[in-house]
Amino acid sequence: MDKTLNFKKARIAPTPSGYLHLGNVLSFAVTAAIAEKTGAKMLLRIDDADRERTNKLYVQDIFDTLNFLEIPWHEGPRNMQEYEQEFSQLHRMGLYNQALSQLAEAHAVFACTCSRTDVQRLSAENIYSGTCRNKNLPYDTPNTSWRLRTDSTKQLKVKTLQGEIVHTTLPIIMQDFVVRKRDGFPGYQLTSLIDDLHFGVDLVVRGEDLWASTLAQQYLAMELGQEAFANTTFYHHPLLLDSEGHKLSKSLGATSVQYFRKQNKKPEDIYALISHILGVEAHADNWRDLVGMLGLAKVNEGTA
Repeated sequence: MDKTLNFKKARIAPTPSGYLHLGNVLSFAVTAAIAEKTGAKMLLRIDDADRERTNKLYVQDIFDTLNFLEIPWHEGPRNMQEYEQEFSQLHRMGLYNQALSQLAEAHAVFACTCSRTDVQRLSAENIYSGTCRNKNLPYDTPNTSWRLRTDSTKQLKVKTLQGEIVHTTLPIIMQDFVVRKRDGFPGYQLTSLIDDLHFGVDLVVRGEDLWASTLAQQYLAMELGQEAFANTTFYHHPLLLDSEGHKLSKSLGATSVQYFRKQNKKPEDIYALISHILGVEAHADNWRDLVGMLGLAKVNEGTA
């Protein structure tokens, strides 16, 4: 990593849909380390636009986990009260709806009645087949999502810590991706983009499994005329995998930090466990040690 790089703001953006696990901790640690090395302030942004999955217990777990592991942040909520009164994504619904209206006025989106089950029934890989793309359904059709038309060719340039990576097509999994869900709330790709622009984030650190999301957000930014997003620098870190080589996730029941805390584990125990899973011989005692052992500059972003 170029030691001369300087950024204004990085962010961690956990989703309160389950208790945080070791994979989340790794991502937070990498973000904190790169932010510290490049002079960036850390923003805590809680991605709670998915109202069906958001739970206050999981929101509180975010504060508890960050404080327990001594991972710093400079902006964003410090507690549940600040989160609810100022920082929930519900307070930025006007920004999201403005972006959605802009897309609708430009006919850059189409209404779709397909549910997740419908998509999965037609594709085992969960790839949308374009069923509703040419139906011209009215935008106000009940129980419909809005999908972005992604049939135009765009040169997607992603700035990374190692240099620029250029793509001319979106991954197939992101073709016609959802920007407004069937419940009327904005989709993840749109809220993430709008929030990063709103808060002035210029460094985004995320797992390598979200490379497709980075490209989708670049595409969406161009559709919205938000050229400034192209100046954002990305780093996609390696994932923490279980014994069978699967990514740790809440949905698959990854062991939570909360569980380890109840077992009277200390922060250094958590970091030592992560370093062990990563196959690092020395045991990390804190987030700085952990990231230093990974050799960040050796990661090849082009494979993300």
